[in-house]
Amino acid sequence: MKIAITGKGGVGKTTFASLLCRAFTADGARVLAVDADPDANLAAALGIPADRAESLQPVARMKELAEERTGASGGYGSFFKLNPKVSDLPEQFCLEHDGVRFLWMGTLEQGGSGCACPESTLVKRLMGHLLLERDEVVIMDMEAGLEHLGRRTAESVDALVVVVEPGQRSLQTARQIERLAGDLGIEEVFVVGSKVRDDEDRRLIEGEIPSRQLLGTISFCEEVRRADRENCAPDRLSAQALSEVRKIKERLLSLRGK
Repeated sequence: MKIAITGKGGVGKTTFASLLCRAFTADGARVLAVDADPDANLAAALGIPADRAESLQPVARMKELAEERTGASGGYGSFFKLNPKVSDLPEQFCLEHDGVRFLWMGTLEQGGSGCACPESTLVKRLMGHLLLERDEVVIMDMEAGLEHLGRRTAESVDALVVVVEPGQRSLQTARQIERLAGDLGIEEVFVVGSKVRDDEDRRLIEGEIPSRQLLGTISFCEEVRRADRENCAPDRLSAQALSEVRKIKERLLSLRGK
């Protein structure tokens, strides 16, 4: 399974991504977690100690590596390879913790996003490798945009999951993401409701999202809030949240025929 998780900032996207990693790992899957969000918090949500996380560097900012792999020389405007070797990079830059392998992809700076520069080429080629050539569960924590996904890689995503909270702005973002996904050839977008406090919240989400698209909801949980305050993995403190995400995982697998 190759799963991309996106949504408006602050909706609980990273919490869901970390819990989904744990749900797959508990069932014996080999999981690679990729943080491609500019507000990078997935390492902490997976429980990776801060001193280990500090040693990591995002691939998107590895200018020297990008120039080496693409053969770029002479600065921008020079010729370079558009298909650099990246197959060894996951093993080289991944950090493993509690059975989950973590890779900090990072995002390109605004001025370089979408440009044909060595860093952009390396990131997009690596993303393609992870989605097209790796035999494992890949779970990507992405920003609300889909800049990392070109058409070919987007078509290989088994599930694009948008996390929403009970509110019109969040639901509007989900509709915008669905339109972007359609432009990239992603035919089906799934939705997970987050921070659901009561039946009124649940009815709001269910009224806006078609039943086939809605994978389930995650209840608002004080233990998850405490995990965030204490900078530890939410699965360590909230058995309820992990149980709800396990049900979401099973529904996703059944809908995708896995």
